Amino acid sequence: MGDEATADTPGRSRDARLDTPPGEGHDLGAGAATGIGPVGGRDAGGDRAPGGGTGATVDGGTSDDGAGRRGPFRPVPIRTARDAVTAAALYLRWLGYPDVRRADQRPPSGIGLAARGVLAQVDPTVRPASLRDVECLWLTAMTESAACVYFSLAGYAEDALARADALGVPLFVLDLTGTPQPVNSPADDLVAVGG
Repeated sequence: MGDEATADTPGRSRDARLDTPPGEGHDLGAGAATGIGPVGGRDAGGDRAPGGGTGATVDGGTSDDGAGRRGPFRPVPIRTARDAVTAAALYLRWLGYPDVRRADQRPPSGIGLAARGVLAQVDPTVRPASLRDVECLWLTAMTESAACVYFSLAGYAEDALARADALGVPLFVLDLTGTPQPVNSPADDLVAVGG
């Protein structure tokens, strides 16, 4: 792999050097810790998680300002696959899904997250997400009557981008600062209105 990996998303490239390559050397099985905190949106100190409506912060994320407006998202840097999952979980909380937890069903690739009304998939590898990845997430969300969101470190294959647009699946690319960047109009819409 060279020093850089370019996502298949037009105009988006990113430095893929990580302390440990994502997906390698990490136990990301069903019992692995993700750093996303327990169900119910509370951190270990008992404060409400971002999106919980109290304005408290957890790991740098912020919730609304009491008037229904979200404060700025405060990312966590991505150095490992676990960091990518944590960044996606914090972002979902910032969007308005306070009860983020591990999904009950494991996706075919990546890590599944769930909250009331939404399923998310986080792909911490340096391989662009495929058409199959996007369709599997969408189908799983349909069976649970939930919305879905996809987060990828390496971007998306062109056919995956086209299918996500047709299905209304929001796609985000995680940069190394931990800030999800929307790559399609459903993602832009989700950022604008929240969850």
